[in-house]
Order: sequence, then structure tokens, then C-alpha cells
Amino acid sequence: MDPATIGLIAFAFMLILLAMRVPIAFALIGVATAAAFMIFALRTGTFMPERAFRATSAMVFSNSFDLIHSFDLSMIPLFVALGNIAYKAGITTAVYNSARVWLVQLRGGVAMASVIGCGGFSAISGSSVACASTMGKICTPEMLRLGYDPKLATSSVAAGGTLGSLIPPSVLFIIYAIFTETSVSKLFVAGVLPGILTLLGFLLVIAAWIAMDPKVAPAKEAPASLEEKIQAAKEAWPAALIFLIIVVGIYGGFFTATAAAAVSVVVTTAIGFMQRRLSLPDLWHAVRDTVIQTSSLFIVAAAAKIFVSAIALTGIAPALVQAVSEAQLSPAMLLFCICLVYILLGMFLDPIGIMVLTLPLMIPLVEANGMDLIWFGVVVVKLLEIGLITPPVGLNVFVLANVVGKEAPVGTIFAGIWRFLAVDLVVLALIVSFPAISLILSEAVK
Repeated sequence: MDPATIGLIAFAFMLILLAMRVPIAFALIGVATAAAFMIFALRTGTFMPERAFRATSAMVFSNSFDLIHSFDLSMIPLFVALGNIAYKAGITTAVYNSARVWLVQLRGGVAMASVIGCGGFSAISGSSVACASTMGKICTPEMLRLGYDPKLATSSVAAGGTLGSLIPPSVLFIIYAIFTETSVSKLFVAGVLPGILTLLGFLLVIAAWIAMDPKVAPAKEAPASLEEKIQAAKEAWPAALIFLIIVVGIYGGFFTATAAAAVSVVVTTAIGFMQRRLSLPDLWHAVRDTVIQTSSLFIVAAAAKIFVSAIALTGIAPALVQAVSEAQLSPAMLLFCICLVYILLGMFLDPIGIMVLTLPLMIPLVEANGMDLIWFGVVVVKLLEIGLITPPVGLNVFVLANVVGKEAPVGTIFAGIWRFLAVDLVVLALIVSFPAISLILSEAVK
């Protein structure tokens, strides 16, 4: 059996295990180890398992060791800690409260404030699922209490939660950078304009939805006074400061992405204690949650690295590049096929699982066609962002349904999410058609 056939069988088994809800780390390690063992054992054409044990164990342990000791990986626990500490200190909630005070006089203003709050949370935490879960607890009950239609109240938060994938910092960008050996700083900055464009698109969806069906939102509330607006804006200054440290610090060349994360954690902790919104028990809970979340991500990342090494042994990637070259697909058609694959996988798999399965095959194709890897990273993350709210398995939708409970079942959220999906597809088309949207800022980063 040749290595390519073993690789195809490994992919098939991987999809079966993921469909059976086997934890992705265990599925990756198990399939990759078995595939590598078979390749090494059959290297001479005869099955000789005694020759495969040492080579397989060396591949598994060396790859996981090298990844865990990667300096770039150190920013993941820092950004996860930043999001947890900012939430405990009330910094993320202040963004929502500030937006709510300024927009309350608009019909649908609270829904718009929820999306802006999700954008603010995303600019700190870097996790879409955490954003949907946290803001779902804060925003959705308030909108339901005010009389918003459950479809609008939930879908706006589910869609807004996806901004955590694109607005820096982003855990998905970090993982993409590690596996493609691209600059994390450039990826972060490249996500700024597409993230803002998506946020503005979501606000436009809410305004158009309410204009066409005024019953989905309550009547206008009494506008807040100027003093209340100023006070609310003042309370949101920590979030703006943290975002400036991350984006301006990286864009201006003052910090690396890892240094920006470390400085932001220190600043956020100091602000929390100075404002007396963060206590030692709160800090302990934030650190504990960070350890749990980071451990899960590291295990998956190590398993992914082993899987990528096993796929490299199969020779599937060069064979795929050659097959595409012989098919003479235009870059536009190739990109269309890639987007279609990601959208289909996004209906059933989680973002990290999709990246692990696809990047070893997609990156050689992209490089062979002369496409920019930074721009392609933004396209991939945007596609993964779309997958988070795409039926039948939109991860953010299920997370939000679990948070809200019986008041908004999964079907209700999906009934309202298609409007936001339409805008996501428009933004995706713009990013694909005009790479400058992603690259205009990143090209200035060293």
C-alpha cells in the first residue's frame, strides 16, 4: 500500500471519528500515529513493524515537544488570560453599557449595542465562542426583557460573537501563523479592516430588519442625557486603551504580538484593581479558567502538528498540487473551490478541526498559485467565522442557545441568522475580490 493511499484512508477515518464526536485531539493523535506507523512499516514494501516503532515515536514526541516550546504559542495563554481578566474586571461589560447608552434612542439601539459590545469583547479576548457565551449572558436577557423579538435578540449576539475570529487578537490567526510560518503581527493587523467592515454590515442588517418589520424591536426609549453619555464613554476607556496597546503597539512597531499580549494583561489587571472591580478571588478564577482553556488548545495544537507531519509523509499535498496544475484551474476557480470546501466543512466541524484538516493541503496549492499567505489567512478565518453560524452545526448558535435556555431554542436563532450570513458572504466576496482590504495595513508592519 503506497503512502498516498494510507493518507486518504487516514482522512476518511478522521472524518468518521469527528462525525462520531470523538474529541478532536484524540482523533488527530490516533489517526496520525497509525498512519505514520503504517508508512514506516511498509517503507521497504514488506510490512516490518519492528522498524516503525522508533520512527513513529520520534515523530510524535519531537513534533509535540517542538510545538509546545514554540515562542509564538506563548501568546495564546496571554490573550486568553486577557479576555478572562477583562471580563472579571467588568471592562467588556462597560463597552456594551457605553454603546447602549449612546444608541438607546434609536429603535433597535440595544441590538446594535450588543453587536458593538461583541466587537469590543473580541478586541480583547480573541475567542468567538467565549464572546458569544459571555455577551449572550449580558445582552440577550436584556433585549428579551425589553420586548425584542427572540430571533433578533439571539441572532445579533450569535453573529456578533463571530467577530472574535477576525478582530485582533484572534486565536485562529495565531494557530494559522504557527502552521504556515507567517507573521502573527501582520495577520492581526490584516484582520482589522475586514473585522470593522463585518461589524458595520451587522449594524446595517439590524437597521434594515427593523425598518422592514418594526414589530421585532420595541419603541424608542427615552434618550440618555449628555452627562450620562459622557460618563458611559469614560467607563469604557480601559477597553479602548487595551485595543490601542494591541493594534497601535503592533502596527507602530513598538511591540511584537507576544509583548503586546503581556503588556495588555498587566495593564488590564492593574486597571481592574485600581477601579476596585477586580479582587484576588476574581483573578484566581480568571487564571484557573485560562489554564483550563489553554491546556485544551495546546493539546489540540500538538495533535494537529503530529497530524500535519503524518500528512507530509503521505505525499498527498504535492500530488494534489500536481493534479490541480494538470487540471489547469484558474486562480479564481481554485479559490472558489477552496471557499466551497470551507463553507461545507463549517456546517459540521469546529474551526480548529477545519484548519487542521485543510491547511496541510491548501497551503501548497495557494503558494503554487502565487497567492499571498497573509491575505489567504484572512480569507480562511472569515470562512471559519461564517461556519460558526452556519446550520446545521453553527457552534456559536448552540453555545448561545445553551446560555439563553428555553426562551430561544436553536431553531429560533437559526431563523434569524440568515440575514447576518448574507452580509458575511458579501464581506467575504469583497475580501476575495479586493485583497488590499486585508493587506493595506499589514504591509506597513515590519
